[in-house]
Order: sequence, then C-alpha cells, then structure tokens
Amino acid sequence: MELFLGYLFIFVARVTDVSMATIRMIMVVRGRRAQAAMIGFFEIMIYVMAIGKVLDGLNNPINLLVYASGFATGNFVGIFLEEKMALGSIIVQVISDHDVLKLVEILRENGFGVTVVEGYGRNGIRHLLNITLQRKNLAKLHNIVEEHDASAFMTVMDARSIRGGYFTGNKKK
Repeated sequence: MELFLGYLFIFVARVTDVSMATIRMIMVVRGRRAQAAMIGFFEIMIYVMAIGKVLDGLNNPINLLVYASGFATGNFVGIFLEEKMALGSIIVQVISDHDVLKLVEILRENGFGVTVVEGYGRNGIRHLLNITLQRKNLAKLHNIVEEHDASAFMTVMDARSIRGGYFTGNKKK
C-alpha cells in the first residue's frame, strides 16, 4: 500500500506541477508577472518534492514510469485548463463574401466591436473585419460568423496588450 501511495504521489505531483507550468507560461506571455511568480513558487515546490521521491527510489523503474506519465498527463491537463480559463484578449479577422454589411450589423447587435477595412484580394475588393474580444467570447463569435457564412475565412491571433476601443463587457444595454 505504501508503494502504491508513493506512485500516486509522484503522479499527482507531476500532473499538478506541469499543469501549473503551462498556466504560468501563459501568464508570462500575457505579461502577468505577479501571477506567474506566485504560480512558479508553488510549482517548483511540488516539483522538488516529486523529483525527491523519484530519486529516493531510483532503483525502482516504476517510479520513473509514473513520473513520466505524470509529466505527459500534466501537459494535457494544463492545456485543457488553459482553454477553459480562456484568459486574455484575441484579435479575430474575418473575410466573408456573403453580405458583409449585414454580418457587421449582426456582430454589433451581439455586442462585438467591429472595424471594417477594405482591401484587394485575388478576386477583387474584399472587406476585412477586425474584431478584438476576450477569448471566452470566441465560441459566440464563431457561431455567429458560421451561421452567417459557413465559408468565411477567419484568423485568430493573441493580443498581449490592448488599450481603448470597444469591448462586449463595456456595452450599455
């Protein structure tokens, strides 16, 4: 039983610290220094305890397998958590061939700020819709665009810092 609990500790510790590392890296990229530092503090404490347990039982190859399994699972869990947290802002660019002004109207009615830029594509004049939004609202935007024009071209980019402008949360109803 003690051996099993040791394996369980190593696995859970690795899943936890690797998941924390994923979230910490997102915080670093987004410029959230204080949160990244705090997560890093606890992450490394858990890591040291897990690696210590593995090194204490280095003659047991199952420790290494459990450690590696925890690392792999932690990557999966960390990415899953980060997607669910949907931290930060993004910029979505949409190019649609189907009644662009109607799409702009629908997006604005749903609280999205839209800037329309005219450009020239392979098939002539095109309208590029620039929409800056919180990541948590991406699914809503995607559904609206998909419903309006299933063949619309969309690109999504991370926005590290945003100042000014119009956001869904700022809309007065």
